[in-house]
Amino acid sequence: MLHKIINLTVRDVRFPTSLEQHGSDAMHTDPDYSAAYVILHTDCGLTGFGLTFTLGKGTEIVVCAVEALKHLVIGKTLEEIVSDFRGFYRLLTSDGQMRWLGPEKGVIQLATAAVLNAVWDLWARAEGKPLWKLLADMDPKQIVSCIDFRYITDVLTEEEALELLVKAQEGKQQREDQMLTDGYPAYTTSCAWLGYPDQQLQQLCTDALKAGWSRFKVKVGADLEDDKRRCRLIREMIGPDNTLMIDANQRWDVSEAISWVSSLAEFKPLWIEEPTSPDDILGHAAISKALAPLGIGVATGEQCHNRVMFKQFLQASALQFVQIDSCRLGSVNENLAVLLMAHKFRVPVCPHAGGVGLCELVQHLILFDYICVSADLSNRMCEYVDHLHEHFTCPVVIRDAHYMPPKEAGYSCEMFEASVQKHRYPDGDVWKSLHTKK
Repeated sequence: MLHKIINLTVRDVRFPTSLEQHGSDAMHTDPDYSAAYVILHTDCGLTGFGLTFTLGKGTEIVVCAVEALKHLVIGKTLEEIVSDFRGFYRLLTSDGQMRWLGPEKGVIQLATAAVLNAVWDLWARAEGKPLWKLLADMDPKQIVSCIDFRYITDVLTEEEALELLVKAQEGKQQREDQMLTDGYPAYTTSCAWLGYPDQQLQQLCTDALKAGWSRFKVKVGADLEDDKRRCRLIREMIGPDNTLMIDANQRWDVSEAISWVSSLAEFKPLWIEEPTSPDDILGHAAISKALAPLGIGVATGEQCHNRVMFKQFLQASALQFVQIDSCRLGSVNENLAVLLMAHKFRVPVCPHAGGVGLCELVQHLILFDYICVSADLSNRMCEYVDHLHEHFTCPVVIRDAHYMPPKEAGYSCEMFEASVQKHRYPDGDVWKSLHTKK
């Protein structure tokens, strides 16, 4: 554990997914899945890898923010960090001058997530365990010590969190064995990106059904009549018994969301995801209340800045599905707080994983949630997108539409160096070739 961090490097890595409309939705029409990719170097040769997800332009800004935080990390030992992880989290998020850029939101929080993801990867590697197992093997007191409870004690105190974790110790080993055998249920977003033509959508749905998928998400929000047509097409293909979700990616005003989703109610979606501004807690509450009689829940969280916002979403009954994100929040530390608050409010967690590396990361958190927090699989599933996994040294393993627990030590976000070099922006071979063509 006396691994001294002697350097931090960060690179701008971008994949031109916009060329084939992968990831396209009503708000983000041409995303290039990208990452600010962090590597922690130690004096003993052990390395930690972390990233935060972006959509192309602006990744260089996140890289600059990571560079601005690196002096807080270099020179520290892993033991020094994890023995007071709450203190280290606050060190990164509460600098007297840097804090003004957030606090705990926006680009600076994305950068914090990338750095902390690399620290957690380093810790898991040092212990020789995959991250989910590192967390599952921790004493509840140690888990609690990683969480910053500031601003959320009116909903969840340290003592309450400990009580929840201790209570969940019962049956923990059986749930871990169950996950190792069966995996965690997943849903697919890869069939129905908004920019896909009908023929491609139909082929992808056909292939997914053959592969055992039973939960499908469709992007909506650009044109109501087209949404009706596409939802009808999907529903007819997957049948009445499989699960359908819809996702507007923040496209509507509150009243527009209620009206639009009411028009799509005939297709029986389980939820509408991000119906309005991700910051509008009371707007989400109004939408939730209006759609409840239709049996449609509201899901959000992939662009929820921090644990404080999640606290208020839960307090206001503004969402029926919590969607944590490994790179939007302050890494594992802050996600632990949200998992515990969601459990206290009895709201299921269905993580966001639409982006490069997000499936690899968030699988660890949802495994921990089931094994050590919620002990419940009802109305729970983790998003899966079938893009860019080949660039990771330990890609996700999906079997029968379930995430199979990673076995390799770490947080699963190390990329092949050849992939990093090839997709480095702006001088990697992929981007030099594209710029030449343009």
